[in-house]
Amino acid sequence: MAGRVATTPQPEPIAGPAAPVRPPEWRRPHRHTYGAVDLGTNNCRLLIARPSDGSFTVVDAFSRIVRLGEGLTQSGKLTQGAMDRAVSALGVCADKLRRRHVSLSRSVATEACRRAVNGREFVERVRNETGIALEIISPQEEARLAVLGCHKLLEPGDGPALIFDIGGGSTELVLVEPGDETPRIKAWWSAPWGVVSLTESEGRAAIDGEDRIAAYERMRHRARDSFSRFAELLPSDKPGIRLLGTSGTVTTLASVHLALPSYDRRAVDGLQVPIGDMRRISTMIAELDFGGRSNLPCIGADRADLVVAGCAILEAILDIWPAERLGVADRGIREGILRSLMARDGYQL
Repeated sequence: MAGRVATTPQPEPIAGPAAPVRPPEWRRPHRHTYGAVDLGTNNCRLLIARPSDGSFTVVDAFSRIVRLGEGLTQSGKLTQGAMDRAVSALGVCADKLRRRHVSLSRSVATEACRRAVNGREFVERVRNETGIALEIISPQEEARLAVLGCHKLLEPGDGPALIFDIGGGSTELVLVEPGDETPRIKAWWSAPWGVVSLTESEGRAAIDGEDRIAAYERMRHRARDSFSRFAELLPSDKPGIRLLGTSGTVTTLASVHLALPSYDRRAVDGLQVPIGDMRRISTMIAELDFGGRSNLPCIGADRADLVVAGCAILEAILDIWPAERLGVADRGIREGILRSLMARDGYQL
């Protein structure tokens, strides 16, 4: 098994969807507390919440950039350093789940673990060292959870909508139409390009070199080509179309659009940004070198090397779905997990 062997007694597994662990009543001051862990190619995120008045109230959250998929494009494997970073972050998640007396949780892993030849060995290591039972979900389930988590931010309208999630290792596209409680999924697509994989395919030297605009256009066309079969499923006549994005790329660009000095979820979540503004911001970012991007508030050094690929993917989406505005969601898979777990227990959200 890859990775180090735990030298302390193995912790009890954190509850997953198949076999939820429910602590006795006397140990559980809050009877209904739910947790969601999303381990992506770039980030590890946790959300803990309780049902409240037809929605839920967040009681704890955690997010850390772990770059689990770093080097995966070249080697096909998760590196030791990437796994160590992810296990460290998941250890923090496990501690929060226990301290908050979470009664039911679900922990998912996405594209990096799907693609890596040692993905399942890594999942076993995570269980042994943290107690978290990671579930490697399919692209279809990833798309479903993202829609469930953010669809309430869709702009009102009767026309079709495209909801997308630009991840680290893949991009999920979901075509939906109005439904009773939640939108009906008409078609979905998982493209193999996310901000990490697309950046590595082009190379950081090219993205920051003198011909970086040419590199940006190559990435944009690469992403556009990966959407080509999905584009054939889209309606040719697009009256009243709507567009909603959930990812670090769209929230970061929305922050730049608002000229925020630091990230503010309340200002970004639910924002509608004119498409022309999003294209101008994407082009501006692509023209900057690493130092210039790092100096932009809400980007910084942590995102400066990956944000250009995110812009390229976003523009490729805008090419195939020419909406007038882009809805921005700072919510997605974690919120989708929480809603599905709470609905299972009979809560109306």
